[in-house]
Amino acid sequence: MEKLVIVAIGGNSLVRENGRDSVQDQYEAVSETAVNIADMVAEGFNVVVTHGNGPQVGFGLRRSEIANEVAGMPSVPLVNCGAETQGGIGYQIQQALINEFAKRGMNKKVATVITQVEVSPDDPNFKNPTKPVGSFFTFELAEEMKKEHPDWILIEDSGRGYRRVVPSPKPINIVEKDAIKTLIEAGFVVVAVGGGGIPVVKTENRSYEGIDAVIDKDFATSLLAEQIQAETLIITTGVSRVCIHFGKPNQKALENISIEETKQYVAEGHFPPGSMLPKIEASLNFLEKGGSRVIITNPESLKDAIQEKAGTHIVKKTTT
Repeated sequence: MEKLVIVAIGGNSLVRENGRDSVQDQYEAVSETAVNIADMVAEGFNVVVTHGNGPQVGFGLRRSEIANEVAGMPSVPLVNCGAETQGGIGYQIQQALINEFAKRGMNKKVATVITQVEVSPDDPNFKNPTKPVGSFFTFELAEEMKKEHPDWILIEDSGRGYRRVVPSPKPINIVEKDAIKTLIEAGFVVVAVGGGGIPVVKTENRSYEGIDAVIDKDFATSLLAEQIQAETLIITTGVSRVCIHFGKPNQKALENISIEETKQYVAEGHFPPGSMLPKIEASLNFLEKGGSRVIITNPESLKDAIQEKAGTHIVKKTTT
């Protein structure tokens, strides 16, 4: 679709700092991002919003565990926690955008689609969990968590602390893609594929069944962008531009790079596997499947980035 942009918001960006992780705090963070998305809509872009849910799934799982321990209430499976966060975060984004459009006198509609995403039951990640979920733990607290939950796998995450990891299979199909396309064509801003989507597998009788896992939201967003033929994919992160030699004296911010340049930086090991690398891999997937450009930037730079004034832009070939 002409001028169709998909914007992926990170789940961690909705939890701004320690001690400010209530539902109201999250709504305030969502509302700030809604201003930037509304700027893009005002510029004439059709927008689909996706979002992460790593911290929120962790909160939901912990609430379930406490309710089970204290009151004997049934535990909530991981797949259902993912579905619940899709609805909860989607509702907040939807409401924040509706309110922002109303402030501007813009007659724009918003809808959230609770999205199932098909994965293969044979995906090797079910045997080798890699996806971080939940809060960051200190080393000492991580050791306590291991004793309380011997089935948990915790890993150090990019110098920020320890997090639980769960299976993260690759997405192979967006089940509700036709519904999403229909809403876009009807003029809606659509919130979809929240948290990477609800992971489902297709059974022998061709029905769907949920499975405990967390799909990487950037890979799911890239697949959605491909399947609805979006022009631009925007992945938001904590930095205004992607850097090579990050944190070193020769750190360099990347503005415009080609697919080949990006692959070279990947081969040289510039992008950490737990943070920037999945975003880069998802970007390359989208471009190699027909997408026009990818922008990686922080939420506050969205308006400037879409006008090529900010962010890292990855395209098939750079112009000289």
